[in-house]
Amino acid sequence: MSGGAAPVLWPAEALWEAVQPLLPGFTVEVLPEIDSTNSELMRRARAGQTEPILLVAQRQSAGRGRMGRVWEDAAPAGSTGPAALAFSLALAYSPQDWAGLSLAVGLTVAQSLHPALRIKWPNDVWWEQRKLAGILIETANVGALRYVVIGVGVNIVRPAAHGFSVAPAGLEELLPGVDAPGALARIVLPLVHTVQRFETQGFAPFQADFLARDLLRGETVQCSDGATGVARGVDVGGALLLQTADGVKKIVSAEVSVRPVAHSAANPP
Repeated sequence: MSGGAAPVLWPAEALWEAVQPLLPGFTVEVLPEIDSTNSELMRRARAGQTEPILLVAQRQSAGRGRMGRVWEDAAPAGSTGPAALAFSLALAYSPQDWAGLSLAVGLTVAQSLHPALRIKWPNDVWWEQRKLAGILIETANVGALRYVVIGVGVNIVRPAAHGFSVAPAGLEELLPGVDAPGALARIVLPLVHTVQRFETQGFAPFQADFLARDLLRGETVQCSDGATGVARGVDVGGALLLQTADGVKKIVSAEVSVRPVAHSAANPP
């Protein structure tokens, strides 16, 4: 390692000890670089590897977000550690209803990191009108099993704002001195608890806490499908309730992008 930089110390063993009793067969793997933690675990799932796993990348060369967007995590000049936290949690999964899972995951990330964080439907974590983190959930059918891959990306260092429709935020702005391993240690165990609770109870137990951190609630918003109205929170299934001139419309598709009107003039990245 050039320049005598200290290696990044990930809490892999501590996380394994905490999670393994909840997810038998659980493993933790940290890679120096990969295209995308989600892509890698989807490849493994299609090859028949369905054991529960946490895969962490110190750097992603082709990180992905919702709707085919790119997740950038290149470290700025002078950085001594990862500029972003990128990981995926994957396991065999069979909830009665998948609706609202991304909201529950986003809520857990926000709760784990800082009281000031809010969630923008359906799964982005924002701070002061800037995006801090995103979630990408993918599934694969492997034989009789349904396998879910939950990808999380958190900016540790604030990225340069060019190329983004909304200025990004960095976690170190809220938590000076925080690094990617420290953020990972905060998130993983609560996330496992959330995933297990959601599997048996759905989104309903998370609705009230989500509403308390709902970035869009009461805001006039514009959807990529052309709908405009005032966001009125989410229902028990996680659908966005949009008050329009024609009444309340439920937005359920994760492929519909929603932005506060003040930010809608910019095109998404």
